[in-house]
Amino acid sequence: MVLKRYVTGSEETRKRIGAPKRLSYGSTPVEALDLYAAKAPNAPIQIFIHGGAWRGQVAKDYAFPAEALTRAGAHYIALDFTNVTQTDGNLMPMAEQVRRAIAWVAKNAASFGGDANRIYISGHSSGGHLGGVALVTDWKAMGVPADVIKGAVLLSGMYDLKPVRLSARSSYVKFTDAIEDALSTQRHLDKITCPVTLVHGSLETPEFQRQSRDFAAALKKAGKPAELIVGPNYNHFEIAETLANPFGVAGRAVIEQMKLRVA
Repeated sequence: MVLKRYVTGSEETRKRIGAPKRLSYGSTPVEALDLYAAKAPNAPIQIFIHGGAWRGQVAKDYAFPAEALTRAGAHYIALDFTNVTQTDGNLMPMAEQVRRAIAWVAKNAASFGGDANRIYISGHSSGGHLGGVALVTDWKAMGVPADVIKGAVLLSGMYDLKPVRLSARSSYVKFTDAIEDALSTQRHLDKITCPVTLVHGSLETPEFQRQSRDFAAALKKAGKPAELIVGPNYNHFEIAETLANPFGVAGRAVIEQMKLRVA
C-alpha cells in the first residue's frame, strides 16, 4: 500500500538526514511539529499539513519530502494536530491548531534559523483542505502579517465542503451550516493573498479532480495567481509521494514556488 510507503520512506529519510527537532506550538501534546532544518541560516520554510480524511495519520510519517527540500536550502516542517475522532466530529479545532502552528512558526522562525518572511505551505487531501483554510485566515488577529503565507501548493484537497457534507464523511464529521461556510475556502477568495498551485492525479476520483479544477478556475476568475497541475497516471495517494522528488509533479511545484535551487 502507498500509505505504508509513506512510513518506510519517512524512516529511510530520517536514517539519511537525521531525526527532526520536535517543537511545541501549543499546550497539549499533539500541538507539536517536526522540524527538519536546512543548513543555511535564515532559510525559507515549507510547512506541510498531512491528510488522513481528518481522522488519521501523523507528522512522523510525512518526513519523506524533507531530504529534497533541506538539500535545496529550505526548512521542512510537518505538523501534528488533533483529529475529528478526538473532537466529537468537529473540524474547527483542527483548523485552529493549523492556524496557531503557522503563526507560531512565523513568530519563532529566527530561533531555528528560519526566515519569517518566506513561509510557504503545502498539504494533501484533508491536509489540502486545511491548507486552504489557512489561506483565508485573519492573520493580523493572530499577531502576524496578513501576508504571512507567501505561497501554497495544495494536493487533492477539498475547497467547497457542501459536496463533502453530502458524502459518507458526514458519518463521522459533524457539519453545520456555519462550519461548512467558514471552512469552504472557495467562498472566501477575497482573503487569499498569495499564489496557489493546485495539484491532483489523473487517476483520482472525479470529485477530487473537480474540487481542484473548480477552485483553480474560481481563483483565476477572482484575479488571484493560481495554477492547476495534473499528474498523469497518479492516484490520490501516489501524488503525495511526488513531493519527495524535486523533479516530480508536486516536488517541482514546491521548489519553483519557493524559488529554490536543486542541489
